[in-house]
Amino acid sequence: MSKSARKSVLPAKKSHGYEFGGPLGAFVISAALPILCYAPAFICNETSGCPIPSTLSPRSLTLKKLKEEAGWPQDGILGLASLRVTGYVLAYYLFSLVLQAALPGLVVQGVQLRSGARLEYKFNAFSSAVTVLLIAAVGTYLQGPDFVLWTFIWDNYVQLITVNIVIAFFLATFVYLRSYSVKAGNHHKRELALGGHSGNIIYDWFIGRELNPRITIPVIGTIDIKAFCELRPGMLGYVLLDLAFIAHQYKLYGGISDSIVLITLFQSVYVFDALWMEPAILSTMDITTDGFGFMLAFGDLVWLPFIYSLQARYLAVFPLHLGAQGTLGIVAIQLFGYWIFRSANNEKNRFRTNPKDPKIAHLQYMKTESGSTLLTSGWWGFSRHPNYLGDWIMAWSYSLPTGVAGYLVKHGSPAVLPLGDMIDDEGIVSGGLLKQQVLQGDARGWGMVITYFYVLYFAILLIHREMRDEEACERKYGDDWEEYKKKVRWRILPGIY
Repeated sequence: MSKSARKSVLPAKKSHGYEFGGPLGAFVISAALPILCYAPAFICNETSGCPIPSTLSPRSLTLKKLKEEAGWPQDGILGLASLRVTGYVLAYYLFSLVLQAALPGLVVQGVQLRSGARLEYKFNAFSSAVTVLLIAAVGTYLQGPDFVLWTFIWDNYVQLITVNIVIAFFLATFVYLRSYSVKAGNHHKRELALGGHSGNIIYDWFIGRELNPRITIPVIGTIDIKAFCELRPGMLGYVLLDLAFIAHQYKLYGGISDSIVLITLFQSVYVFDALWMEPAILSTMDITTDGFGFMLAFGDLVWLPFIYSLQARYLAVFPLHLGAQGTLGIVAIQLFGYWIFRSANNEKNRFRTNPKDPKIAHLQYMKTESGSTLLTSGWWGFSRHPNYLGDWIMAWSYSLPTGVAGYLVKHGSPAVLPLGDMIDDEGIVSGGLLKQQVLQGDARGWGMVITYFYVLYFAILLIHREMRDEEACERKYGDDWEEYKKKVRWRILPGIY
Protein backbone atom coordinates (compact mmCIF):
# COMPACT_ATOMS: atom_id res chain seq x y z
CA MET A 1 0.00 0.00 0.00
CA SER A 2 1.42 3.40 -0.94
CA LYS A 3 2.02 6.12 1.62
CA SER A 4 -0.42 8.47 -0.10
CA ALA A 5 -3.09 5.77 -0.14
CA ARG A 6 -2.73 5.21 3.59
CA LYS A 7 -3.07 8.97 4.23
CA SER A 8 -6.49 8.96 2.65
CA VAL A 9 -7.79 6.66 5.37
CA LEU A 10 -5.62 6.65 8.45
CA PRO A 11 -4.74 9.69 10.55
CA ALA A 12 -1.25 11.03 9.97
CA LYS A 13 -0.68 10.98 13.74
CA LYS A 14 -1.82 8.77 16.55
CA SER A 15 -5.09 9.58 18.28
CA HIS A 16 -4.48 12.64 20.48
CA GLY A 17 -6.07 11.09 23.55
CA TYR A 18 -9.43 11.13 25.25
CA GLU A 19 -11.67 14.14 25.76
CA PHE A 20 -14.93 14.54 27.73
CA GLY A 21 -13.66 12.20 30.44
CA GLY A 22 -12.89 9.33 28.08
CA PRO A 23 -15.18 6.27 27.69
CA LEU A 24 -16.81 6.76 31.11
CA GLY A 25 -17.52 10.41 30.40
CA ALA A 26 -18.88 9.56 26.96
CA PHE A 27 -21.23 6.97 28.47
CA VAL A 28 -22.46 9.30 31.23
CA ILE A 29 -23.02 12.20 28.83
CA SER A 30 -24.87 10.00 26.34
CA ALA A 31 -27.15 8.68 29.08
CA ALA A 32 -27.66 11.94 30.99
CA LEU A 33 -28.27 14.48 28.24
CA PRO A 34 -31.50 12.90 26.93
CA ILE A 35 -32.86 12.91 30.49
CA LEU A 36 -31.82 16.53 30.87
CA CYS A 37 -33.76 17.41 27.72
CA TYR A 38 -36.91 15.76 29.06
CA ALA A 39 -36.63 17.40 32.49
CA PRO A 40 -37.72 20.96 31.56
CA ALA A 41 -40.71 19.60 29.62
CA PHE A 42 -42.08 18.07 32.81
CA ILE A 43 -40.69 20.35 35.53
CA CYS A 44 -41.81 23.53 33.75
CA ASN A 45 -45.32 23.21 32.31
CA GLU A 46 -48.69 24.94 31.96
CA THR A 47 -50.48 22.39 34.12
CA SER A 48 -49.04 23.24 37.53
CA GLY A 49 -46.12 25.63 37.27
CA CYS A 50 -42.46 26.34 36.59
CA PRO A 51 -41.03 24.70 38.56
CA ILE A 52 -43.82 22.35 39.56
CA PRO A 53 -45.06 23.00 43.15
CA SER A 54 -43.75 19.74 44.60
CA THR A 55 -40.16 20.76 43.94
CA LEU A 56 -40.68 23.79 46.20
CA SER A 57 -41.73 21.52 49.09
CA PRO A 58 -39.53 18.42 48.85
CA ARG A 59 -40.72 17.02 52.19
CA SER A 60 -44.26 16.61 50.87
CA LEU A 61 -43.07 15.15 47.58
CA THR A 62 -44.51 11.78 46.53
CA LEU A 63 -44.13 9.94 43.26
CA LYS A 64 -47.85 10.09 42.59
CA LYS A 65 -48.01 13.82 43.19
CA LEU A 66 -44.90 14.38 41.11
CA LYS A 67 -46.41 12.54 38.14
CA GLU A 68 -49.66 14.49 38.40
CA GLU A 69 -47.99 17.88 38.53
CA ALA A 70 -45.44 17.04 35.85
CA GLY A 71 -48.07 15.78 33.42
CA TRP A 72 -46.47 12.35 33.12
CA PRO A 73 -48.20 10.31 30.35
CA GLN A 74 -51.03 8.10 31.59
CA ASP A 75 -49.61 5.13 29.69
CA GLY A 76 -46.21 5.63 31.29
CA ILE A 77 -42.95 5.63 29.40
CA LEU A 78 -44.69 4.45 26.24
CA GLY A 79 -46.43 7.82 26.12
CA LEU A 80 -43.10 9.51 25.47
CA ALA A 81 -43.18 8.24 21.89
CA SER A 82 -45.71 8.21 19.06
CA LEU A 83 -45.63 6.53 15.67
CA ARG A 84 -47.67 9.39 14.24
CA VAL A 85 -45.21 12.01 15.47
CA THR A 86 -42.30 9.88 14.27
CA GLY A 87 -43.79 9.77 10.78
CA TYR A 88 -44.22 13.54 10.61
CA VAL A 89 -40.70 14.21 11.90
CA LEU A 90 -39.21 11.83 9.33
CA ALA A 91 -41.23 13.65 6.66
CA TYR A 92 -39.70 16.92 7.88
CA TYR A 93 -36.19 15.47 7.54
CA LEU A 94 -36.99 14.14 4.08
CA PHE A 95 -38.39 17.52 3.02
CA SER A 96 -35.15 19.13 4.22
CA LEU A 97 -33.17 16.71 2.06
CA VAL A 98 -35.37 17.41 -0.95
CA LEU A 99 -34.91 21.16 -0.54
CA GLN A 100 -31.15 20.78 -0.37
CA ALA A 101 -31.16 18.77 -3.57
CA ALA A 102 -33.80 20.74 -5.51
CA LEU A 103 -33.03 24.36 -4.70
CA PRO A 104 -30.07 26.10 -6.35
CA GLY A 105 -27.09 26.64 -4.12
CA LEU A 106 -23.49 27.75 -3.85
CA VAL A 107 -21.05 24.93 -4.60
CA VAL A 108 -17.69 25.32 -2.88
CA GLN A 109 -14.61 23.26 -2.08
CA GLY A 110 -13.95 22.39 1.55
CA VAL A 111 -10.62 22.75 3.34
CA GLN A 112 -7.82 20.44 2.29
CA LEU A 113 -7.99 17.00 3.86
CA ARG A 114 -4.93 15.15 5.17
CA SER A 115 -4.87 13.18 1.92
CA GLY A 116 -4.59 16.45 0.00
CA ALA A 117 -8.09 16.12 -1.46
CA ARG A 118 -11.01 18.49 -0.99
CA LEU A 119 -14.69 17.66 -0.60
CA GLU A 120 -17.39 19.53 -2.50
CA TYR A 121 -20.29 21.13 -0.63
CA LYS A 122 -23.58 22.58 -1.81
CA PHE A 123 -24.94 25.36 0.39
CA ASN A 124 -28.56 26.53 0.28
CA ALA A 125 -29.68 26.23 3.91
CA PHE A 126 -30.85 29.86 3.92
CA SER A 127 -33.18 29.50 0.94
CA SER A 128 -34.37 26.12 2.26
CA ALA A 129 -35.33 27.67 5.60
CA VAL A 130 -37.06 30.62 3.91
CA THR A 131 -39.10 28.16 1.83
CA VAL A 132 -40.31 26.32 4.94
CA LEU A 133 -41.13 29.56 6.76
CA LEU A 134 -43.06 30.89 3.76
CA ILE A 135 -45.21 27.76 3.85
CA ALA A 136 -45.72 28.28 7.60
CA ALA A 137 -46.58 31.96 7.01
CA VAL A 138 -49.29 31.05 4.50
CA GLY A 139 -50.73 28.48 6.92
CA THR A 140 -50.71 31.01 9.75
CA TYR A 141 -52.39 33.62 7.56
CA LEU A 142 -55.18 31.17 6.75
CA GLN A 143 -55.61 29.52 10.15
CA GLY A 144 -54.00 31.90 12.64
CA PRO A 145 -52.53 30.38 15.83
CA ASP A 146 -54.52 27.22 15.12
CA PHE A 147 -52.33 26.43 12.11
CA VAL A 148 -51.67 22.72 12.35
CA LEU A 149 -47.87 23.09 12.54
CA TRP A 150 -48.02 25.25 15.66
CA THR A 151 -50.61 23.13 17.49
CA PHE A 152 -48.76 19.94 16.51
CA ILE A 153 -45.51 21.19 18.02
CA TRP A 154 -47.11 22.30 21.29
CA ASP A 155 -49.32 19.24 21.72
CA ASN A 156 -46.55 16.76 20.90
CA TYR A 157 -43.56 18.51 22.44
CA VAL A 158 -42.34 15.54 24.48
CA GLN A 159 -42.82 13.11 21.61
CA LEU A 160 -40.83 15.43 19.34
CA ILE A 161 -37.95 15.27 21.80
CA THR A 162 -38.14 11.48 21.79
CA VAL A 163 -38.07 10.97 18.04
CA ASN A 164 -35.15 13.34 17.59
CA ILE A 165 -33.23 11.54 20.33
CA VAL A 166 -33.84 8.26 18.51
CA ILE A 167 -32.66 9.78 15.23
CA ALA A 168 -29.47 11.02 16.92
CA PHE A 169 -28.76 7.56 18.37
CA PHE A 170 -29.47 5.95 14.99
CA LEU A 171 -27.22 8.30 13.04
CA ALA A 172 -24.37 7.92 15.54
CA THR A 173 -24.59 4.13 15.31
CA PHE A 174 -24.98 4.11 11.53
CA VAL A 175 -21.93 6.27 10.81
CA TYR A 176 -19.86 4.43 13.41
CA LEU A 177 -20.50 1.03 11.85
CA ARG A 178 -20.13 2.41 8.34
CA SER A 179 -16.75 3.97 9.20
CA TYR A 180 -15.23 0.48 9.10
CA SER A 181 -15.94 0.34 5.38
CA VAL A 182 -13.41 3.09 4.70
CA LYS A 183 -10.77 1.58 2.44
CA ALA A 184 -7.27 2.73 1.67
CA GLY A 185 -7.01 4.91 -1.42
CA ASN A 186 -10.80 5.22 -1.75
CA HIS A 187 -12.02 7.63 -4.41
CA HIS A 188 -14.77 8.94 -2.12
CA LYS A 189 -12.17 10.93 -0.14
CA ARG A 190 -13.26 9.37 3.15
CA GLU A 191 -11.05 9.79 6.21
CA LEU A 192 -11.06 8.96 9.89
CA ALA A 193 -11.06 11.75 12.47
CA LEU A 194 -7.88 12.20 14.47
CA GLY A 195 -9.68 11.92 17.78
CA GLY A 196 -12.11 9.17 16.84
CA HIS A 197 -9.98 6.05 16.51
CA SER A 198 -9.08 5.30 20.13
CA GLY A 199 -10.20 1.70 19.78
CA ASN A 200 -12.83 2.07 22.51
CA ILE A 201 -16.27 1.45 21.02
CA ILE A 202 -18.23 3.72 23.35
CA TYR A 203 -15.84 6.64 23.06
CA ASP A 204 -15.39 6.42 19.28
CA TRP A 205 -19.18 6.10 18.82
CA PHE A 206 -19.66 9.21 20.93
CA ILE A 207 -16.90 11.42 19.53
CA GLY A 208 -17.22 10.29 15.90
CA ARG A 209 -14.93 7.90 14.07
CA GLU A 210 -15.29 9.13 10.49
CA LEU A 211 -14.49 12.75 9.72
CA ASN A 212 -17.03 13.53 6.98
CA PRO A 213 -19.47 10.64 6.52
CA ARG A 214 -21.52 10.89 3.34
CA ILE A 215 -24.29 8.83 1.77
CA THR A 216 -25.83 8.76 -1.67
CA ILE A 217 -29.63 8.71 -1.74
CA PRO A 218 -31.48 7.85 -4.98
CA VAL A 219 -32.87 10.97 -6.72
CA ILE A 220 -31.60 13.27 -3.94
CA GLY A 221 -27.89 12.61 -4.51
CA THR A 222 -24.89 12.77 -2.18
CA ILE A 223 -25.48 14.14 1.31
CA ASP A 224 -22.77 15.12 3.76
CA ILE A 225 -24.41 13.92 6.99
CA LYS A 226 -22.42 16.19 9.30
CA ALA A 227 -22.92 19.37 7.26
CA PHE A 228 -26.62 18.54 6.81
CA CYS A 229 -27.21 18.12 10.55
CA GLU A 230 -25.12 21.16 11.42
CA LEU A 231 -27.43 23.80 9.95
CA ARG A 232 -30.65 22.24 8.71
CA PRO A 233 -33.21 20.20 10.73
CA GLY A 234 -32.17 21.37 14.19
CA MET A 235 -31.38 25.00 13.38
CA LEU A 236 -34.65 25.56 11.54
CA GLY A 237 -36.46 23.52 14.18
CA TYR A 238 -35.15 26.00 16.76
CA VAL A 239 -37.00 28.84 15.01
CA LEU A 240 -40.12 26.75 14.42
CA LEU A 241 -40.32 25.92 18.13
CA ASP A 242 -40.11 29.60 19.06
CA LEU A 243 -42.86 30.47 16.57
CA ALA A 244 -45.06 27.68 17.91
CA PHE A 245 -44.64 29.11 21.42
CA ILE A 246 -45.67 32.55 20.18
CA ALA A 247 -48.79 31.04 18.60
CA HIS A 248 -49.62 29.27 21.86
CA GLN A 249 -49.26 32.47 23.87
CA TYR A 250 -51.62 34.21 21.45
CA LYS A 251 -54.16 31.39 21.82
CA LEU A 252 -54.06 31.66 25.59
CA TYR A 253 -54.09 35.42 26.02
CA GLY A 254 -55.28 36.90 22.76
CA GLY A 255 -52.04 38.82 22.29
CA ILE A 256 -48.26 38.55 22.08
CA SER A 257 -45.86 39.94 24.68
CA ASP A 258 -42.83 42.04 23.76
CA SER A 259 -40.58 39.64 25.69
CA ILE A 260 -41.35 36.58 23.56
CA VAL A 261 -41.13 38.64 20.37
CA LEU A 262 -37.72 39.91 21.43
CA ILE A 263 -36.33 36.47 22.22
CA THR A 264 -37.67 34.98 18.99
CA LEU A 265 -36.27 37.89 16.99
CA PHE A 266 -32.82 37.55 18.56
CA GLN A 267 -32.68 33.81 18.11
CA SER A 268 -33.99 34.00 14.55
CA VAL A 269 -31.33 36.54 13.64
CA TYR A 270 -28.71 34.23 15.15
CA VAL A 271 -30.01 31.27 13.14
CA PHE A 272 -30.41 33.08 9.85
CA ASP A 273 -27.02 34.73 10.24
CA ALA A 274 -25.53 31.23 10.51
CA LEU A 275 -27.55 30.03 7.51
CA TRP A 276 -26.57 33.05 5.39
CA MET A 277 -22.90 32.54 6.32
CA GLU A 278 -23.18 28.78 5.76
CA PRO A 279 -19.83 28.40 3.94
CA ALA A 280 -18.11 29.66 7.11
CA ILE A 281 -18.76 26.29 8.79
CA LEU A 282 -16.03 24.78 6.59
CA SER A 283 -13.37 26.39 8.79
CA THR A 284 -14.96 25.37 12.12
CA MET A 285 -13.68 22.61 14.39
CA ASP A 286 -16.93 20.69 13.91
CA ILE A 287 -16.16 20.23 10.21
CA THR A 288 -12.35 20.22 10.04
CA THR A 289 -11.47 18.23 13.16
CA ASP A 290 -14.33 16.44 14.91
CA GLY A 291 -15.72 13.21 13.59
CA PHE A 292 -19.47 12.82 13.36
CA GLY A 293 -20.78 10.78 16.26
CA PHE A 294 -23.38 11.01 18.99
CA MET A 295 -21.88 14.24 20.35
CA LEU A 296 -22.61 16.24 17.20
CA ALA A 297 -25.76 14.35 16.20
CA PHE A 298 -27.43 14.90 19.55
CA GLY A 299 -26.16 18.46 19.86
CA ASP A 300 -27.43 19.47 16.41
CA LEU A 301 -30.78 17.68 16.41
CA VAL A 302 -31.90 17.63 20.05
CA TRP A 303 -29.92 19.83 22.40
CA LEU A 304 -29.84 22.95 20.26
CA PRO A 305 -33.52 23.22 19.29
CA PHE A 306 -35.09 22.00 22.53
CA ILE A 307 -32.75 23.49 25.15
CA TYR A 308 -32.03 26.78 23.40
CA SER A 309 -35.76 27.53 23.02
CA LEU A 310 -36.67 27.03 26.69
CA GLN A 311 -37.06 30.76 27.33
CA ALA A 312 -39.73 31.19 24.64
CA ARG A 313 -41.55 28.09 25.91
CA TYR A 314 -41.61 29.61 29.42
CA LEU A 315 -42.98 32.91 28.13
CA ALA A 316 -45.72 31.13 26.19
CA VAL A 317 -47.38 30.45 29.54
CA PHE A 318 -46.11 33.37 31.62
CA PRO A 319 -45.81 36.41 29.31
CA LEU A 320 -43.70 39.22 30.68
CA HIS A 321 -44.18 42.82 29.57
CA LEU A 322 -40.80 44.60 29.32
CA GLY A 323 -41.84 48.06 28.22
CA ALA A 324 -39.75 50.46 26.15
CA GLN A 325 -36.84 50.82 28.57
CA GLY A 326 -36.50 47.11 29.25
CA THR A 327 -36.68 46.33 25.55
CA LEU A 328 -34.06 48.91 24.60
CA GLY A 329 -31.70 47.71 27.32
CA ILE A 330 -31.86 44.10 26.20
CA VAL A 331 -31.56 45.09 22.52
CA ALA A 332 -28.38 47.02 23.40
CA ILE A 333 -26.87 43.90 25.02
CA GLN A 334 -27.76 41.79 22.00
CA LEU A 335 -26.33 44.26 19.48
CA PHE A 336 -23.12 44.67 21.46
CA GLY A 337 -22.57 40.92 21.59
CA TYR A 338 -23.46 40.46 17.94
CA TRP A 339 -21.08 43.26 16.92
CA ILE A 340 -18.18 41.51 18.65
CA PHE A 341 -19.17 38.07 17.35
CA ARG A 342 -19.67 39.02 13.72
CA SER A 343 -16.82 41.53 13.49
CA ALA A 344 -14.32 39.01 14.85
CA ASN A 345 -15.49 36.21 12.56
CA ASN A 346 -15.57 38.46 9.48
CA GLU A 347 -12.07 39.68 10.24
CA LYS A 348 -10.77 36.11 10.43
CA ASN A 349 -12.61 34.94 7.30
CA ARG A 350 -11.41 37.93 5.26
CA PHE A 351 -7.83 37.32 6.35
CA ARG A 352 -8.02 33.66 5.40
CA THR A 353 -9.57 34.24 1.99
CA ASN A 354 -7.76 37.43 0.95
CA PRO A 355 -5.02 38.83 3.24
CA LYS A 356 -4.70 41.83 0.91
CA ASP A 357 -8.30 42.93 1.45
CA PRO A 358 -8.11 46.65 2.33
CA LYS A 359 -10.36 46.09 5.34
CA ILE A 360 -7.80 43.82 7.05
CA ALA A 361 -4.52 44.52 5.18
CA HIS A 362 -3.27 46.65 8.10
CA LEU A 363 -3.49 43.81 10.61
CA GLN A 364 -0.33 42.33 12.11
CA TYR A 365 0.34 38.61 12.02
CA MET A 366 3.03 36.02 12.58
CA LYS A 367 4.03 33.19 10.28
CA THR A 368 4.39 29.64 11.55
CA GLU A 369 6.60 26.77 10.43
CA SER A 370 3.47 24.93 9.28
CA GLY A 371 2.94 27.63 6.67
CA SER A 372 -0.09 29.16 8.40
CA THR A 373 -0.38 32.72 9.68
CA LEU A 374 -1.82 33.85 13.01
CA LEU A 375 -3.37 37.27 13.54
CA THR A 376 -1.84 39.23 16.41
CA SER A 377 -3.80 42.48 16.16
CA GLY A 378 -7.37 43.63 15.64
CA TRP A 379 -10.00 41.46 17.30
CA TRP A 380 -7.62 38.49 17.34
CA GLY A 381 -5.02 40.55 19.16
CA PHE A 382 -7.67 41.48 21.74
CA SER A 383 -7.92 37.82 22.76
CA ARG A 384 -7.42 34.39 21.21
CA HIS A 385 -11.18 33.77 21.00
CA PRO A 386 -13.00 37.12 20.85
CA ASN A 387 -15.95 35.61 18.96
CA TYR A 388 -16.72 33.45 22.01
CA LEU A 389 -17.08 36.57 24.15
CA GLY A 390 -19.62 38.05 21.73
CA ASP A 391 -21.48 34.75 21.65
CA TRP A 392 -21.80 34.66 25.45
CA ILE A 393 -22.93 38.28 25.71
CA MET A 394 -25.71 37.49 23.23
CA ALA A 395 -26.71 34.52 25.38
CA TRP A 396 -27.74 36.92 28.16
CA SER A 397 -30.18 38.69 25.85
CA TYR A 398 -31.94 35.36 25.32
CA SER A 399 -32.60 34.88 29.05
CA LEU A 400 -33.04 38.40 30.45
CA PRO A 401 -36.51 38.85 28.84
CA THR A 402 -37.81 36.16 31.21
CA GLY A 403 -36.98 38.36 34.20
CA VAL A 404 -36.98 36.81 37.67
CA ALA A 405 -38.63 33.68 36.38
CA GLY A 406 -41.01 31.22 38.02
CA TYR A 407 -44.77 30.74 38.21
CA LEU A 408 -47.53 28.63 39.71
CA VAL A 409 -50.80 27.76 37.98
CA LYS A 410 -54.02 28.23 39.96
CA HIS A 411 -57.10 26.92 38.19
CA GLY A 412 -60.22 29.08 38.36
CA SER A 413 -62.14 31.72 36.37
CA PRO A 414 -60.19 34.98 36.39
CA ALA A 415 -61.20 38.23 34.80
CA VAL A 416 -59.96 38.96 31.31
CA LEU A 417 -57.06 41.41 31.19
CA PRO A 418 -55.54 43.09 28.11
CA LEU A 419 -52.08 41.92 27.09
CA GLY A 420 -50.23 44.96 28.42
CA ASP A 421 -51.72 44.38 31.88
CA MET A 422 -51.25 40.63 31.97
CA ILE A 423 -49.01 40.77 35.02
CA ASP A 424 -50.41 42.77 37.92
CA ASP A 425 -48.65 44.05 41.02
CA GLU A 426 -48.81 40.63 42.65
CA GLY A 427 -47.30 38.85 39.69
CA ILE A 428 -50.59 37.35 38.53
CA VAL A 429 -51.31 36.59 34.90
CA SER A 430 -54.84 36.08 33.58
CA GLY A 431 -55.89 35.33 30.05
CA GLY A 432 -58.97 35.55 27.89
CA LEU A 433 -59.05 31.86 26.97
CA LEU A 434 -57.61 30.64 30.28
CA LYS A 435 -59.76 29.55 33.18
CA GLN A 436 -56.79 29.83 35.47
CA GLN A 437 -54.39 32.27 37.05
CA VAL A 438 -50.66 32.10 36.57
CA LEU A 439 -48.91 33.76 39.49
CA GLN A 440 -45.34 33.80 40.68
CA GLY A 441 -45.84 33.31 44.40
CA ASP A 442 -43.27 31.02 46.01
CA ALA A 443 -41.98 29.98 42.57
CA ARG A 444 -40.54 33.43 41.89
CA GLY A 445 -36.84 33.09 41.13
CA TRP A 446 -36.82 29.30 41.00
CA GLY A 447 -37.82 29.29 37.35
CA MET A 448 -34.49 30.92 36.56
CA VAL A 449 -32.94 27.48 36.86
CA ILE A 450 -34.76 26.76 33.59
CA THR A 451 -34.70 30.10 31.78
CA TYR A 452 -31.09 31.04 32.67
CA PHE A 453 -29.68 27.54 32.28
CA TYR A 454 -28.66 28.46 28.73
CA VAL A 455 -26.34 31.24 29.97
CA LEU A 456 -24.51 28.93 32.39
CA TYR A 457 -24.37 26.04 29.95
CA PHE A 458 -23.13 28.26 27.12
CA ALA A 459 -20.31 29.64 29.27
CA ILE A 460 -19.19 26.08 30.08
CA LEU A 461 -19.50 25.09 26.42
CA LEU A 462 -17.43 28.02 25.17
CA ILE A 463 -14.70 27.56 27.78
CA HIS A 464 -14.52 23.85 27.01
CA ARG A 465 -14.42 24.53 23.27
CA GLU A 466 -11.71 27.14 23.81
CA MET A 467 -9.65 24.56 25.73
CA ARG A 468 -10.07 22.08 22.88
CA ASP A 469 -9.03 24.77 20.41
CA GLU A 470 -5.94 25.50 22.47
CA GLU A 471 -4.93 21.82 22.56
CA ALA A 472 -5.45 21.47 18.82
CA CYS A 473 -3.38 24.57 18.10
CA GLU A 474 -0.58 23.41 20.40
CA ARG A 475 -0.40 20.15 18.46
CA LYS A 476 -0.52 21.93 15.11
CA TYR A 477 1.83 24.85 15.71
CA GLY A 478 4.15 23.59 18.46
CA ASP A 479 6.65 26.23 19.61
CA ASP A 480 5.02 28.83 17.35
CA TRP A 481 1.88 28.61 19.47
CA GLU A 482 3.86 29.36 22.61
CA GLU A 483 5.29 32.43 20.89
CA TYR A 484 1.81 33.43 19.74
CA LYS A 485 0.47 33.21 23.31
CA LYS A 486 3.12 35.71 24.41
CA LYS A 487 1.77 38.16 21.83
CA VAL A 488 -1.91 37.47 22.53
CA ARG A 489 -2.05 36.70 26.27
CA TRP A 490 -5.76 36.40 27.00
CA ARG A 491 -7.95 33.48 26.00
CA ILE A 492 -11.42 35.13 25.82
CA LEU A 493 -11.80 38.19 28.05
CA PRO A 494 -8.72 40.38 28.68
CA GLY A 495 -7.91 40.85 32.34
CA ILE A 496 -10.16 37.96 33.46
CA TYR A 497 -9.60 34.84 31.33
